[in-house]
Amino acid sequence: MNVKKFSAPTSREALRLLRDALGPDAVILSNRTLNGAVEILALAGEDMSSLAAPAVEREVQSETVLGAFSARRRVDSGQESAPASPDTVPAGEERGGNFNQLMSEIRSMRGMLETQLAEISWSGQQKREPIKASIMREMLATGFSASLARYLAEKLPENEKTQDGMNWIKSVLMRNLSTMGDENVIFEKGGVFALVGPTGVGKTTTTAKLAARCVMHHGAGKLALITTDGYRIGGYEQLRIYGKILGVMVHSVKDEADLRIALDELKNKHTVLIDTAGAGQRDQMVAEQVAMLSGADMPVQRLLCLPATSTGETLNEVVRAYRGNGLAGCIMTKLDEAATIGNVLDVIIRQKLNLFYVANGQRVPEDLHLARPSYLIDRAFKLKRETAPFRYQDEELPLVMANTAGLMNDKSLREVMLG
Repeated sequence: MNVKKFSAPTSREALRLLRDALGPDAVILSNRTLNGAVEILALAGEDMSSLAAPAVEREVQSETVLGAFSARRRVDSGQESAPASPDTVPAGEERGGNFNQLMSEIRSMRGMLETQLAEISWSGQQKREPIKASIMREMLATGFSASLARYLAEKLPENEKTQDGMNWIKSVLMRNLSTMGDENVIFEKGGVFALVGPTGVGKTTTTAKLAARCVMHHGAGKLALITTDGYRIGGYEQLRIYGKILGVMVHSVKDEADLRIALDELKNKHTVLIDTAGAGQRDQMVAEQVAMLSGADMPVQRLLCLPATSTGETLNEVVRAYRGNGLAGCIMTKLDEAATIGNVLDVIIRQKLNLFYVANGQRVPEDLHLARPSYLIDRAFKLKRETAPFRYQDEELPLVMANTAGLMNDKSLREVMLG
């Protein structure tokens, strides 16, 4: 591949030099202004063809690779989209606008070209390494992100058979899924725990489940319940009913001052559980809630409820919004309603959260279980998508994986333990 550089005082002149040297099918890779001159890096059309052909083990002409935009970007005398030269455009503002438009089109072309080449590369890799392609397809079917699937597939030990490769993938995922492991973290040590998260993720029901477990361990006299949910109709009433059944008083607070007073009155309790008001991850109330819990006189350990039914992108936003100055851990909710759970496991692994419990129903306290990595990873692959509309086919895999190239330097992926 021979990338050539052309410099001239104006874009028009630089494009003319490029066309004369490389022909009308040249591919522009970059365009910038340097020391008062326009500098263009370009690649000849035949070089583009020779670059693409080995990747798919067949002949691919540069017109095909650039098919989506070659009609707009063909560098010939009649169709060039260069801005007018300074001596023909009286307004400097118009010249700047035309140049910015040209730069935008060039960046768009470059992105499209990179995507095309990445797809071609992955098409070839599917044929060369079918086991890795099969494993990536399985991970995508479970709900894991394309970037994590690609990262682990590329780290797969050589000469692994499909089943051995899947076992290796599962072992890596289990090793990176941090769990509480022992309920003594909560029920023996005690302390103040606040369940936080968006609306409708099961915070109140999960609070009741934890309260019931605490009562079974230490009795109703050792437990106190607090709610900050003054926004949802019936929010306080729902927790009050649970408290009445358990024989535990429920205290309602409105702000940080109320919370401090309540915690001071309840300082002799072994365990205090706080049910907070739900708020969307983009709501300013999230930051206010984090500040209120962090500003209490005694340490409040926040447990984030993550619904298994949400997409990975949404869950990532939720974690970033609710993390604040740190989370003690998280609880996976709605496991019984989720079609796949790789999405929530991906976020927990990527964000390095400590998973305390898994909730899989409405029964109190039965539907709350300690998180077990082996069970969750095994369940994730058993729940993989089987229906055709949502399962990636072989020809779709290159398109999905082509967009992950820029994500491979993600710090959260580099910190995944492989050994």
